[in-house]
Amino acid sequence: MTRYGVVTRNAEEVAWPEFDRGFYEVKDVTGRSAEPLENAVNMVSCFGDNAAAESNPDLVPVNDAGEPATRDRTYFDWAYVCPTHGDYRRGLLEIVEDCADVNGDVRLDDVGFPRQGYCRCDRCREQFAASDHDEWADWRAEVITDFVAEATDRIPGRTYLTLYPDPYPGHLHERAGLDLDALADHVDEFVVPLYDTHYGTTYWLETIAKGFESRLDGLDVAFSVELYAVNVEIDDLIHATEVAEAYANEVFFGYDASQAAAALRRRRADSREGVTFGGSEGE
Repeated sequence: MTRYGVVTRNAEEVAWPEFDRGFYEVKDVTGRSAEPLENAVNMVSCFGDNAAAESNPDLVPVNDAGEPATRDRTYFDWAYVCPTHGDYRRGLLEIVEDCADVNGDVRLDDVGFPRQGYCRCDRCREQFAASDHDEWADWRAEVITDFVAEATDRIPGRTYLTLYPDPYPGHLHERAGLDLDALADHVDEFVVPLYDTHYGTTYWLETIAKGFESRLDGLDVAFSVELYAVNVEIDDLIHATEVAEAYANEVFFGYDASQAAAALRRRRADSREGVTFGGSEGE
């Protein structure tokens, strides 16, 4: 049976009865921080951080041309921090540990390099040159896997890891430094956000969800889909949920608990329509 959850910045929403679990953003891509909750899976944006990037540009990954991975550049919705920056990584691990002390389950969000070609900062060049790897992609994947391993060593419960929604063979490895086979040894559940502001058509959602189901086949890891709920019509959100749950172990709803709860209530009510109990009259 599919389980449902909510992703929120509002502490009271994680306890709403419509949801089986709540994800609470302790650190998000803006750099905003909050205290972890005992009754939630606390969620940490790892290498997405606008505030850190703006306050210290040396943290930001660059490509060969020296172009930074900041939100004022095309295709970057937020600013990134280079995953090889030691002090920043240590700070992240402290946040993860604080979360795990409050609730044993933790979700790692925004994990990876920003895109293919990043990072070529002096620190990354030096670390790659000192490594045993001949390919940047393999070295980057080791950097990310090592970070996730360090983080999960601090998580006594269930570890969730958000993936970029790209199941095309090789893309996550080449573009973000995510080696799913290696990460599956440390992660209990991959979460794939498949966001739309309408869900008027869902063939693309079904295609991507099926792609991840196929890619993860044989790995000892669960797979969930996260849908966007803000201003989405309830009927469209219900349809997207039906598509997602055909492939995912769990379905989560992002950033509008009221709309998500209404969709789940209507869906459950519709599933009960026509059900009768007891014998018919005259039996």
